[in-house]
Amino acid sequence: MALPVLSSSAVKFRRVLAHFPQELSLAFAYGSGVFRQAGASAEQGETNMLDFVFAVDDAVTWHMTNLSKNRSHYSFLKFFGPKKISTVQRYGAGIYYNTLVPCNDRMIKYGVISTDALIEDLFHWKTLYVAGRLQKPVKILAQNENSRLQAALVSNLKSAVTAAFLMLPESFSEEDLYMQIAGLSYSGDFRMIIGEDKSKVQNIVKPNVTHFQKLYSTILQDCPQVVYKHHLGRLEIDKSPEGQFTQLMALPKTLQQKITALVNPPGKNRDVEEILLQVAHDPDCGFVVHQGRSGAVSIYCICSPISEGWLKEKGEKIQEINREMHS
Repeated sequence: MALPVLSSSAVKFRRVLAHFPQELSLAFAYGSGVFRQAGASAEQGETNMLDFVFAVDDAVTWHMTNLSKNRSHYSFLKFFGPKKISTVQRYGAGIYYNTLVPCNDRMIKYGVISTDALIEDLFHWKTLYVAGRLQKPVKILAQNENSRLQAALVSNLKSAVTAAFLMLPESFSEEDLYMQIAGLSYSGDFRMIIGEDKSKVQNIVKPNVTHFQKLYSTILQDCPQVVYKHHLGRLEIDKSPEGQFTQLMALPKTLQQKITALVNPPGKNRDVEEILLQVAHDPDCGFVVHQGRSGAVSIYCICSPISEGWLKEKGEKIQEINREMHS
């Protein structure tokens, strides 16, 4: 099952793609240059930088070919050759970006990630950097028949729905769901605390609800734990401990590990399943999942005194959960 390709014309994006080596397992465009955001004019959308991600099976060969075609795109690393660039690419989120590249009378940036690193992120949310972008509407420009990649793309969407369910109440609107999903990759993001518009998630979702529906409607209709009232735009989810445990067990491995590390005291050697079962029975299960997702208790230290007080209160709640779980 491939991600749905949005129906609007992609000619201008494919013209950009033609400038690059074509050995791509996946290529997509994303961001405000592709999908309009609230508060932005149509003219801004036509002038904003275009953002692309290219997934490649063989990063060394791809960069070698791209260096011969587009050497000016690279920083000083071009002098070290494709092997060095590919080595640098493996650090951090596993993606290498060339930015501020003029192309077809527009400014673009493009990131290159190995197919294996992308699949790892989609399945396990190791960094949620590219996986997070693929939880929001993107314009798919190329996708090969790699069945493992296709399965990972769908798994990422299902995981996003599951994580959102755990952080939402029993009944909620479709827009609430998409707001929660769009915010997953921003949880604990330093840029969302200072330097970027804190309404970014809302600005992404509100003008693009129909695009989110194209991504998620089939998953919601097939999910046995939700009643999807499509005609009303509302959903009801199973919030019983049993239902929450099923959802917790379906989360990506990295998020499960963060949740268990959060509530399990150091030195204890308890099974993940046992810990998640305890979390499922806690009234603050959704908050624990949120904290596990952000993994960013320390990031809040730069916030206002009110936020610090909120964090202290919630930190005390986690300690209380720990005591109850181990009493």
